[in-house]
Amino acid sequence: MKRTSAQWDAAIIVCRKCSKKLGGGFGEKGKTSLAKALRAQADGGKGRKAGIGVVETGCLKICPENAVVTINGARPKDWLIVPKGSDIDVVAQRLGLGSKRD
Repeated sequence: MKRTSAQWDAAIIVCRKCSKKLGGGFGEKGKTSLAKALRAQADGGKGRKAGIGVVETGCLKICPENAVVTINGARPKDWLIVPKGSDIDVVAQRLGLGSKRD
């Protein structure tokens, strides 16, 4: 086995099924997926070299209407249900990521 590491400060889990049902819903025009909007909050880099890791997973079995379920890997007991159209800076702060504008 070979080991590797990531430069992530946090790992965010996003329900892919919820995101697909919304068909976007975030960003200025409301067409960006939550995962893509959260990745933009990262301090540059892609993949394992990004500031934060955003991982889309299968259904988390909550299935909120017009919202997406997210989890910060460092706090697995605290799940966040993000309504469509929410401000990404506020979502990032609630997930414990801070703001890109800091």
